[in-house]
Order: sequence, then structure tokens, then C-alpha cells
Amino acid sequence: MAKKKNDDTEKKPVKKAVKKPAKTPVKKPVKKPAKTAAKAPKADPVPAPAAETAPQENGAEMAQPMLRILAQYIKDASFENPNAPDSLRTDQEAPQISINIEIGRQMLDDNTVEVVLVLGAKAERDGKTVFLCELEYAGLFAFGNISEEHIQPMILIECPRLLFPFARQIMAELTQNGGYPPILLEPPDFASMFREEMMRRAQTAGGTTTFN
Repeated sequence: MAKKKNDDTEKKPVKKAVKKPAKTPVKKPVKKPAKTAAKAPKADPVPAPAAETAPQENGAEMAQPMLRILAQYIKDASFENPNAPDSLRTDQEAPQISINIEIGRQMLDDNTVEVVLVLGAKAERDGKTVFLCELEYAGLFAFGNISEEHIQPMILIECPRLLFPFARQIMAELTQNGGYPPILLEPPDFASMFREEMMRRAQTAGGTTTFN
């Protein structure tokens, strides 16, 4: 009987460690978000070239006005000191000084103009000339992309405005080298000078305001 009990115990199912192949080989279809995300940027670059091209097209259509100085030079300069050294005495009254400013221009071609700033200073005392200083300072200018109605204001306002600081310095050095305190000219209102010139031409031409 003991042997039967042993047989019974041997017949009891023994739980063995069983490998479950079902879990290992079964490959569930997995969505791969990485590939989907990688495809997304490929569709984005389509509008990018249009954004880069647009500013270039706008820049080409809107050309900026251009004004450039090609050269600056003295055309003529003179200083007359007729009554020196008597006129240099410090015990005399300060002379009366009159200033004259004129603007000349000459078109060399459709896009190049020479502008001449003419400065004159005359000092007098008791009806006698103390000194006379004259300067013609010129600049050669190139311009482009400027409408026709703005060309003359540019020539008679902007160009002299660029030349004036250099001409002012030369005038100061001429009078100082002549033995007198340097003349430091105040910057003129070239816009007002242009308006006066325009009105003068309008009266001469019978009401028109065109410039040649």
C-alpha cells in the first residue's frame, strides 16, 4: 500500500516552469510615431522658398534714391589784403563784414552734376576795404533713382549742404592766414534759398516753376 501512495504522489501533476512561446513570438503591429514625425518636416519646406523670394522681389521693385560724391575740389580761391599791415592794428574798430553765397551747377550727363558753392566775405572799415576773401568750392555728384521733380531740389539743397562744411573750413583758414580772426560762417538755409530761386524764376518765366 505504501508503494501505491508513492505512485499516487508521483502521478500528481508537477508544475514545471514552462516557457510560454505565445508571448515571445507574437509581434503586435506597433505604430511608429517616429517615422510619422520624421515625415512632417518634409511637407513644411514648401512655403519657405516663397518667403525668401518675396523680400528680394520687393527690394528690386523699390529702388532706393542714390546720391554720391565723386570728387570735391577748390575751383578758385583768393584773399586780398590791400591795406596791410595798417589794417591789422588792434587799436581800430572791428570791420563790418558782408557775406555773399551763391550756388552754381552744370549737368555733365543725365546722372552727373557739378555743383559749385561760391562764398564771398568782404570786410570794410571807414569805407576802406580791410580784406576780401572769395572761394569757389565744387563737388562732382552722381545720382540715380530720383524722380524728375526732385532732381533740382537735390542739386540746389542737398549738394550745397554736403559741400558747405568743407568750404566753411577753407574760408576760416584763409582769413586766419591773412592775419585776421577766422570767419566762421553760419550754415545757410539752402531750402529757403531754393524757394527764393524758384519764385524768381516763376516771375521771370511768367508763372512757371520749371528748372533747366
